[in-house]
Amino acid sequence: MSTLIMGIVNVTPDSFSDGGRFVDPDAAIAHGLLLRSQGAHILDVGGESTRPGAERVAPRIEQERVLPVVRALADAGIAVSIDTMNASTALAAAQAGARIVNDVSGGLADPDLLAAVASTGADLVIGHWRGPSTDMYARAEYADVVVEVLRELSERVQAAAVAGIPPARVIVDPGIGFGKKGAQNWDVLTALPRIAGLGHRVLVGTSRKRFLAEALSADAADDVSESRRDLATAITSVLSAQADAWAVRVHDVVGTRDALRIADEWWHPAARRA
Repeated sequence: MSTLIMGIVNVTPDSFSDGGRFVDPDAAIAHGLLLRSQGAHILDVGGESTRPGAERVAPRIEQERVLPVVRALADAGIAVSIDTMNASTALAAAQAGARIVNDVSGGLADPDLLAAVASTGADLVIGHWRGPSTDMYARAEYADVVVEVLRELSERVQAAAVAGIPPARVIVDPGIGFGKKGAQNWDVLTALPRIAGLGHRVLVGTSRKRFLAEALSADAADDVSESRRDLATAITSVLSAQADAWAVRVHDVVGTRDALRIADEWWHPAARRA
């Protein structure tokens, strides 16, 4: 199985799916260790919700939430990613052992972030983003969503290069659910081979997002259960792997791991016989 699994560790009181479950650092560390034991290759630790409508969190509060968790998981030998839009948090997390900075804004939210990451040697996930969570869908207007996502990601990759981050350290994320409404997300997902064609590793994050629930129940998306969303996530993870995604970011590691293993058996029968 070549596609990696990035397990989500939200140290927040208000994330859209599991907000509040792991706000205590000890609970978050235990959850991260569990996800690693279940098969996560990377743990993505976040202290600020980016759900639609979420307000920004002061970097000081964000760091109080995440740094003990990053440090403990990194000390346990786990590859840790810090999910942040703040330069100061990125720097502090890298010093605490984070190997990846996952910025959903692609360096747009904090103009100092790209230079900060360049100084650390960490890899950078550049997310496609058109504005803050408070008005996430206000800019979800596209003449051609795929062409525009490709162009805007390329612009952010170039900005990272100017800041001193070489292409080998860049991962791109098409920003599923960020500044995109239902069908626009599907258009971007079906264009993953074109996004991979930019020449960078691709991270895909569909986990439990509303557009999946809308596909399952257009009239009652809010009533779609977590387990049904997890199954839908596992399916999109397999399809992302088929499109050469480097990693998928998920809440349910076990379901995704099992789906990817079954897909691998299907796709690589020669390896099975070896």
